[in-house]
Amino acid sequence: MTSPHILVVDDEPQLTETLAYNLRQEGFRVSVAHTGGQARDMVQGDSEVPDLVLLDLMLPDESGVHVCRAFRENERSRTMPVIMLTARDTEIDRVVGFEVGADDYVTKPFSVRELILRVRAVLRRSPEPAESKPAAEVTSVGRLTIDPIAHRVTVSGKEVSLTALEFRLLHTLVERRGRVQTRAGLLEDVWEMKGDVTTRTVDTLVKRLREKLGPVGSYVETIRGVGYRLASEPES
Repeated sequence: MTSPHILVVDDEPQLTETLAYNLRQEGFRVSVAHTGGQARDMVQGDSEVPDLVLLDLMLPDESGVHVCRAFRENERSRTMPVIMLTARDTEIDRVVGFEVGADDYVTKPFSVRELILRVRAVLRRSPEPAESKPAAEVTSVGRLTIDPIAHRVTVSGKEVSLTALEFRLLHTLVERRGRVQTRAGLLEDVWEMKGDVTTRTVDTLVKRLREKLGPVGSYVETIRGVGYRLASEPES
């Protein structure tokens, strides 16, 4: 089995060299880009789409937020996992990063070991090839259908494009439909990280998921002061 391919996008040569070395030591294949333009060309060109991108927020030619948004708007890279790297750690930065489709957010300076653990966590929750996954049933709730093996979601027969993180959140809610999920519980189950992502981030991801689900976005119900649940018998 081919080892995962990681693209590191950062304009600090010392940092990219350190990350590339340590990731290769862990068995990953690594490519490096120093600008947003280089990253776009590498991801959206004819070369292999990376299994995950480590993307710096502050690049010399454009914001990492713009680069991440471009990835999400491109068919080849719309579900490709992205971890944002940044020297800033304000709530608004995190929310904006998740709003444009980032799967995780790491603040500099960080431990390389911690970053690698985060990389592995994000890769674990990314879609796997169908032949490597156990059988799972296609589930329909009202006009919403989710196929875990094909990593496919449809609304009234029309496919909806979700990122790996959005899909994992929806799948978790569908599996537990009718039962309230606390924000803290969703953080642990969806992000696989304890106490590292704010509850507002959950709200942001739910808002984005509802928007993508369009007419069935209301299936995801807010339970004030507690969290969220997927309606067990939603209105058609």
